[in-house]
Amino acid sequence: MTEETRTSGGDPVADRQAKLARLRTELGVDPYGQRVDGLISLAAAKALFKPELEGDARPVAAVAGRVVLHRDIGKLIFMTVRDSTGDLQVAVSKKAVDEKAFELAKLVDLGDVIVARGPVGVTKTGEVTVWASGVEMAVKSLAPPPEKWKGLQDPELRYRRRYVDMYVNPEVMTVLQQRSGIISGVRRYLENRGYTEVETPMLQPIPGGAAARPFVTHHNALDIDLYLRIAPELYLKRLLVGGMPKVFEINRNFRNEGISPRHNPEFTMLELYEAFADYQVMMDIAEGVIRKLAQDVIGKTTIAFRGLEIDYGKPFRRATYFELFEEANGFPVSAHDRLVQKARELHLESAGKAHDVLLQEVWERTVEGEERFGQPIFVMDYPASLCPLTRPKPGNAAVAERFELYIAGMEIANAYTELNDPAVQEANFRQQLAGLDDEQANFRNLDEDFLNALKVGMPPAGGMGIGIDRLIMLLTGMASIRDVIAFPLMKPVTSGGEAETPSA
Repeated sequence: MTEETRTSGGDPVADRQAKLARLRTELGVDPYGQRVDGLISLAAAKALFKPELEGDARPVAAVAGRVVLHRDIGKLIFMTVRDSTGDLQVAVSKKAVDEKAFELAKLVDLGDVIVARGPVGVTKTGEVTVWASGVEMAVKSLAPPPEKWKGLQDPELRYRRRYVDMYVNPEVMTVLQQRSGIISGVRRYLENRGYTEVETPMLQPIPGGAAARPFVTHHNALDIDLYLRIAPELYLKRLLVGGMPKVFEINRNFRNEGISPRHNPEFTMLELYEAFADYQVMMDIAEGVIRKLAQDVIGKTTIAFRGLEIDYGKPFRRATYFELFEEANGFPVSAHDRLVQKARELHLESAGKAHDVLLQEVWERTVEGEERFGQPIFVMDYPASLCPLTRPKPGNAAVAERFELYIAGMEIANAYTELNDPAVQEANFRQQLAGLDDEQANFRNLDEDFLNALKVGMPPAGGMGIGIDRLIMLLTGMASIRDVIAFPLMKPVTSGGEAETPSA
């Protein structure tokens, strides 16, 4: 039970409505405020305090914030206000303000946003305080804060009411600010390497660039079905064909798939392509940008994540798919009989499956995970049959020049030396289409225009995608993707007040 409920002796919402009416009728105050010039952040106001300055020499600040603590001790009212930079105490003395301002301060509830002006000093206990010479109501909050003022505890409620979560739990604000810094840092890093940021279509007539289920929509004017993009890859490559040498995009992708601590159907992806580069160049960029972000945005290169101390300052390990498989299983990938035996031990069906398909299923069970991929590791050189958009290794057509970057057991980046032979690309596309089930075939077609672009001529290139949300999880230490997205997708609450909780 909150202090407000105890003191009002009734319905806290009704109590707030009554105070709203008193502000308007008795004090003539607009409870929804107006423009205010000259405001500074609470952190900046706190920094103004100088212990050697007293009396009229004290600096004066104008601040605004949401009230998170309100103590009325008669002729003196103490309020703790909060903004995106932290907390600061405001003291309102009956001697220092006019009668209207003092009455307004007495009517303040937790959650209200106020404006205060006055000298910055300290209390007897040494707490930096704005000693108000004036107080204004910026907005009267009609919704009482959560009963457990120390913070919303129910994760579902936190995600649904992010606007409350942000001011009740200051660390949420910090993560969202760090998210902004991380994305800005990625842009600066790539721009400094000569990359151009571009935008490609979100609505696509053919969903391409990844094997995922799309969201379907319909364009009425053209009377055609369109798809929210699952990846920007094929459009970014068209720009390489057109002559742009280095391009990147940071934007949303949409995949009509499950929700988990690592997956949100709407997510942010970085994709970049560089003409005359290869997957080795992409490895250097991935390692460089992540280390730079840790240093500049987070301020350290060793960051805790789900019990792991991940060191981004050391060179990332680089190992081939084949080496790692043999390390984990004790036999080489070419040993088919041993592979089938291992699959049976793992209760995997092996009959009728191509060797590399079965190999990948065993890989996922025995190699992937935090145990082997806790610290940053580039997994290089995949079986070519698993990588239809990848250029094969010179002199070894069975191996694709591809890597995946894993950190804390999560795939963070995927990169290729890009395939630019139109005949090979078309053959791979047709092979993919032939393997689709009936449902997938409804929205998969051969992208003739992309093949035409390759026939015009795409230069040799390296390309990479980095999952921005997962990267932010790692750098901020957040265990769930929903903790780093301001408004994660949630199932609507039913009329009975229930909603399905996504599985872990």
